[in-house]
Amino acid sequence: MFTGIVQERGRVLSFEDGRLVVESGVRAAIGDSVAVNGVCLTVVDAPDGRLAFDVVQETLDRTKLFGDEVNLESALRAGEPLGGHYVQGHVDGVGTIRSTGDPIWIDAPADLLGYVVEKGSIAVDGVSLTVATLDERGFAVALVPHTLEVTTLGRLAAGDTVNLEVDILAKYVERLLRSER
Repeated sequence: MFTGIVQERGRVLSFEDGRLVVESGVRAAIGDSVAVNGVCLTVVDAPDGRLAFDVVQETLDRTKLFGDEVNLESALRAGEPLGGHYVQGHVDGVGTIRSTGDPIWIDAPADLLGYVVEKGSIAVDGVSLTVATLDERGFAVALVPHTLEVTTLGRLAAGDTVNLEVDILAKYVERLLRSER
């Protein structure tokens, strides 16, 4: 479980044969979960200043590929403040940046838009954000200067892709309502 409050940007050193290696100051041990651009991955090696993860085909099929830099967040530990929203690190789909500026517009797959509500939560590349507004193609988010500076979101351009995770509570509500029919 994560909060969507990114700890740092990590630099991708390599991604070969399913092994992702990231330069990072995040402290993690072998077996720990770390969100990498919103994708929950397990640390398989942690030499000085680096984290290594094995990435399976299922992850590659459901997410965008990792760029030069990635957003990193360690798993939430009991008793730590919940500054964002509950994020599982289970990416629901990939969105496309429609336009940057204030706000940033993101086009999302139609099957995900039903879970997106104005003033609701969404994770974009692992960053917990509030939906400002939405239309039939996607949604808009307003980003404060701090978020633009400490995450990869400040480097986005129209046409770029991002990992999207909708609010887990919306998915459970839908499932409960469907099972009552």
